[in-house]
Amino acid sequence: MASAAVSGGHVELNGVRASPGHRVRRGDTIDMLRERLPYSLKVLEIPTRRGPAAEAKNCYLEDEKTVQVREQQAAVLRQDRRLMPRTQGRPDKRTRRKLRERGRS
Repeated sequence: MASAAVSGGHVELNGVRASPGHRVRRGDTIDMLRERLPYSLKVLEIPTRRGPAAEAKNCYLEDEKTVQVREQQAAVLRQDRRLMPRTQGRPDKRTRRKLRERGRS
């Protein structure tokens, strides 16, 4: 998933579009989009091994501003989902049309 995000142009390293083979160093800043939500990370250290997420989380510091922006965008997405017409299971033809019409406006 990470190399697909880098190849797709969703990751910037120190303000420059990252390439799949580029090495990350201590002090680098990583800006990325994941599921349309922004992340901005500062690398504190490089782990010696590939381990659990709890250990990886100690290796970077996330920008508080992007955390707030991401929470606001997630709240907006949740609100949009509440306004969509409800269906029992898979939407029928009429409901799919309504969903498509909502997307156009």
